[in-house]
Amino acid sequence: MKKTNTPTPHIGATFGEIAETVIMAGDPLRVKFMAEKFLDNPVQFNNVRGMLGFTGTYQGKRVSVMGHGMGMPSIGIYTYELFHFYGVKTIIRVGSAGSYQRDLHVGDIVIALGACTDSNYAAQFELPGTFSPIADFQLARGAVDACERMGYPYKVGNVFSSDVFYAENPHSDKWINMGVLAVEMEIAALYMNAARSGNRALGICTVSDHLITGEATTAEERQTTFTRMMDVAFSLI
Repeated sequence: MKKTNTPTPHIGATFGEIAETVIMAGDPLRVKFMAEKFLDNPVQFNNVRGMLGFTGTYQGKRVSVMGHGMGMPSIGIYTYELFHFYGVKTIIRVGSAGSYQRDLHVGDIVIALGACTDSNYAAQFELPGTFSPIADFQLARGAVDACERMGYPYKVGNVFSSDVFYAENPHSDKWINMGVLAVEMEIAALYMNAARSGNRALGICTVSDHLITGEATTAEERQTTFTRMMDVAFSLI
């Protein structure tokens, strides 16, 4: 890690402006919402490409919140720079996911213990086999404890990090048959970057729609009302 490498091409902050723990969301407006709702004295450190980032304190502890955009290439860039150039040690993603299981309903929390994927993201590491992206155990256990304490409905297990939103030939039934809980688009890359850099990561999602029953939420509801997963994420600071 070289302090002279900041600002980076995608983050306008200098070294020291970002906390060692960062809570990230795909939507920059969700990040702004978190900064206003959870942080004391938030200071904006990034607006490059509209990807907002803020640093403040939560219950006296320094923490940053930042957007990561949509898809593994996008979160891959931001988390790489945070881990390698800004001294970040922990990244927690809060986002939305589509449920694959009938007993996992809209509004429920998914704690991603592992992340399956159809992405080629792991090819860069030239591994002689298939890598299994997994969460940091202490963070996952803390998230479970928080959900139990707060009375939030949740499930723990595998998610599917898809490279495609509008799939030409969807194969969701095959992932459903393997017990995968839900589909999203970023966690696998986050876990790989954390593993490669020797740091910690966790993905916490709220079910925004149901791939089987057709239950769904609006974009506005996803932006402003998915606060339970945020409560859980901030409890880990």
